[in-house]
Amino acid sequence: MITPPSKDCSESPDWLALLNRLQKSQTLAAIVLSAWHIGLYVARTLVEQQLNDRAQAPTEWGSCSVCGHRLHSKGFASRQMVTLVGPVHWRRRVGRCPQGCRGSQLIPFDTVLGIDAYQQTSLELVRLGCLLAIFVPFELAAWLLSQLSGIQVSDDSLWQWVQHYGSQSMGQCEATVEHWQQGHAPTLDVLNDEVAAMPLLIAADGVTVPLRPHSRTPRGKTRWREVKVALLARLHHRLNRNGKSVTRLQHRRLVAVLGDLESLKPRLQLEAVRQGIETAPQVVWLSDGARGFWRLFDTCFAHLATGILDFYHAAAHLWQAADAYQDGNPARTPQMWFERLRHQLRHGYVHRILDELHWLARSPNTAASTKPILQRVHNYFKTHQPHVQYRLFKQQGLPIGSGMVESACKWLIQQRFKGVGMRWSEPGLNHLLALRVAWVNQRFDSLFAQQSLALPPISPNR
Repeated sequence: MITPPSKDCSESPDWLALLNRLQKSQTLAAIVLSAWHIGLYVARTLVEQQLNDRAQAPTEWGSCSVCGHRLHSKGFASRQMVTLVGPVHWRRRVGRCPQGCRGSQLIPFDTVLGIDAYQQTSLELVRLGCLLAIFVPFELAAWLLSQLSGIQVSDDSLWQWVQHYGSQSMGQCEATVEHWQQGHAPTLDVLNDEVAAMPLLIAADGVTVPLRPHSRTPRGKTRWREVKVALLARLHHRLNRNGKSVTRLQHRRLVAVLGDLESLKPRLQLEAVRQGIETAPQVVWLSDGARGFWRLFDTCFAHLATGILDFYHAAAHLWQAADAYQDGNPARTPQMWFERLRHQLRHGYVHRILDELHWLARSPNTAASTKPILQRVHNYFKTHQPHVQYRLFKQQGLPIGSGMVESACKWLIQQRFKGVGMRWSEPGLNHLLALRVAWVNQRFDSLFAQQSLALPPISPNR
């Protein structure tokens, strides 16, 4: 027999209706859903009982901040809030100055509960709403929230929550960077001995996002701007089922900035320090041939890290040379020449490629229109010669492709910010991006409370 949580609700119409629905349920799904609603009713009742019981405790009243007189209790006042278990109601003491000073009202129990004067939604519900919104569009997040909790929240409310906590996350990040730049040591991520002994990878790439041309209106032509994304992770090597060594990323962290490289630079440096760049046994920088990223490498990481140019971007430059050298002559086969040069590149013979390109660029048999292209490709590989020693890199177990950061760009940026018809305001994108990065870096919960609000996993087998 199911009993209500207290004698006071045994006659409650809601309790009787829920119990009656459970008893009439026929299918397993209907029984589970009816029991779920009963659970929410019981939880809401327990919360209200706890709040009302705790509000009865004696209150120590302080002094009026205006006139200094001791505050007097003015009795109990009602308070309600929407929570994860539904709307809850309780009554708590309110104190005021006997002189009637403006602004002297004090509600100590609200302070104990950690709620603001005009707060209408509890923090655990806001957290869940923000968590859903960082994965799916706001309308869909509002619908999912109603399906999970039975609480109806508008997509506009979710947007407001994301703006508030996204702005808070950005402020915390800027304050942390400024504090570090002033010479204060940051808090390092805790790594166990096994992870700390792995090589540290830093990879960088960029991806464009659609922005509105003007704030507060969707009208006008879309502006495309680039988000700079950096991935930091430890490289873990293990054997697969076929006995082949494969690389997996451990302790993954991301840095993402809508802006130029000067905005990314301090954040990436700080995150690298947090991830133990100064104590890592080996540090690897991996990116495509974008000049800005390599200037960033030379400025910040060249003294600690091994630079690797993405193999597939390097091979694409070889194809440019092979395609240009055809010179419209169908007797020449650029594919065969390209495959031969790519094989040499992969196996550490970049000096042969440089010699051949140099000779072709100066050969009288090469068309004048082709020579500048061959010279440009030659200069490209000459600049990156230390970064294309792929045979050596593979022998050391290092990756030679930047697929991991390109993948991060896709699921961090494209999946959420480049949906059909999406165009963002700059603040709106920045705030949501800050929450997504905080989630990836396991710093999401710290935005909402000192103590994690995430529910501990409960095994269904218990």
